[in-house]
Amino acid sequence: MSKEIKIALVEDDENLRFLVAERLGSEGYTVLEAADGLTAEKLILEQQPDIVLLDWMLPGKQGADVCQEIRSKGYDKLVIMMTAKAQDVDKIEAYNVGVSDYVTKPFNMDVLAALIENKLKYTASSDKSESYRFANMEHQPNTHTLIKDGKKVELTILENRILLYFLKNRNKVIHREELMMEVWGYNADVNTRTLDMHIVRLRKKIEENPDSPQFLQTVRGIGYKFVLE
Repeated sequence: MSKEIKIALVEDDENLRFLVAERLGSEGYTVLEAADGLTAEKLILEQQPDIVLLDWMLPGKQGADVCQEIRSKGYDKLVIMMTAKAQDVDKIEAYNVGVSDYVTKPFNMDVLAALIENKLKYTASSDKSESYRFANMEHQPNTHTLIKDGKKVELTILENRILLYFLKNRNKVIHREELMMEVWGYNADVNTRTLDMHIVRLRKKIEENPDSPQFLQTVRGIGYKFVLE
C-alpha cells in the first residue's frame, strides 16, 4: 500500500487513537490525528485526506456535524464513522450526513484495516469518485447518492452497501446469508426480515414498479439477483 495515502483519524479517546494510529502507521498509511470536531474540520479541509475515520461522539462538535460540514464544503472522499453501539448506527441512518460507511466499537483492528484496504482498492481503480451506471441511474457510493433521471435520491448507509454489493455482483445469485454478512458484518444480530425490509425500501428507490422489480429480483428460497442486461 502506498505511503501516499492519508487517513484523518478523529477520536477523542487518547488510548484508542494511539492504537489505531499505530496500526494504520504499520500498514504504511500516513495518519493525521485530531481529538475534537473543530480541529478535525480544519485538518480535513486543509489536508484533503483519502479517508476520514470519524468518531460519532466528539467534544466541540459532533461527528455527524463535522461530516455534514466537510461534505457541504466539497469533501467527497470516504468518511467512515466510528460508533460505540448499534443504536448509534440507527441514528446515523436517521440523519443523512453523507457518511460512506461505519464501524462499531469495540472493533477488531484486523477488521478495520481490512475495511480500509478494501475501500481504497475500489476507489483506487478510478481517479474520480467511484460511480456505477445502470439504466437511467448512477450510483455514487462514497456519498451514498443515487442519481435517477438527473435527480438525486438519498440512500441510507445500509441501502448503499446493499446496492453497491449488487452492482459489483450483477447477474449473480446472491444468498441472503452472504448479503447479510457483507452488509451488517461479523457480529451482526440481524434476521432475514430486516434484510428483506431494506430490499423493499431500496426497490422503491430504483424500480419503476417495486412490486414487479426489473433489477432487484427475488430468487425464491435462496436470495436475490441484480439483473442487468
